[in-house]
Amino acid sequence: MSWLPASDPECPATPDGAVETVIVPRAHDIGGFEVRRALPSVGRKMVGPFIFWDQMGPGEFVTGTGVDVRPHPHIGLATVTYLFEGRVMHRDSLGTEMEITPGAVNWMTAGKGIAHSERSPLAARAAPHRLYGIQSWIALPKAQEERAPGFDHYAAGELPAWSGEGLDIRLIVGEGFGMRSPVRPASETLYADIALEPGARLGLPRETEERAVYVLEGSIEIGGVRHEAGRLLVFRAGDPIALAAVTASRILVLGGAAMDGPRFIWWNFVSSSKERIEQAKADWQAGRFEAVPGESEFIPLPA
Repeated sequence: MSWLPASDPECPATPDGAVETVIVPRAHDIGGFEVRRALPSVGRKMVGPFIFWDQMGPGEFVTGTGVDVRPHPHIGLATVTYLFEGRVMHRDSLGTEMEITPGAVNWMTAGKGIAHSERSPLAARAAPHRLYGIQSWIALPKAQEERAPGFDHYAAGELPAWSGEGLDIRLIVGEGFGMRSPVRPASETLYADIALEPGARLGLPRETEERAVYVLEGSIEIGGVRHEAGRLLVFRAGDPIALAAVTASRILVLGGAAMDGPRFIWWNFVSSSKERIEQAKADWQAGRFEAVPGESEFIPLPA
């Protein structure tokens, strides 16, 4: 999605030594639909390659309405859309037209430049409908920032899953928890969707350099400290981390290898070079990005 306006997340002091940073996203209403942004924040710009993290909803739309994110550009990143409820139609300047449904993954590599739109499908608008999911951006390594753009879709049944000991684990991206996802990123990345029954315990992979847990639903305990839903918990590299579900919970585990240098982010553009972002701004303003077939409108460059 486009970089919608949202308040900066809060980073309160951590109450224990197990968690390095606690990020509390602030909710922002975009016309009856709530978005909570955890990354980037003042306290933490990235976790592994993850440079942007938005929780979309849960929200309900009345008949005839829905999400309408008009065509907008990206460079230097990959967007990852993962839904819990609802449907979104993706269209991009490569000619891709793909509807995403819960449990599936839309992975769009922007590279040197792509434009796309995201809208609620016409069929969904025929009745009241809900939307709930995560939109994240993955920064690309410097050597791949200017690669050709691309798009990949993975059906829900393609993602590996494991159940046992009060846990249901779905591996979205990369390798972890004894599984390997078909979604292969440009750099080492871990992204998993995990449901926990009350009292269930989970250890995080220590080999993942940078790790965080987003508490989507319920509450968990780490090192004797309880953490409620709507928190991004960032851990120190190499620390043994074990968490337990206080109530029935759902978490997202995210992280990976530290990025190869800082990244600049402006609107929908990510790059290791400020000059490259300025060029992307000029290109969008001048209409030099490829158009999205079937779309007649676009989001103008912010003032």
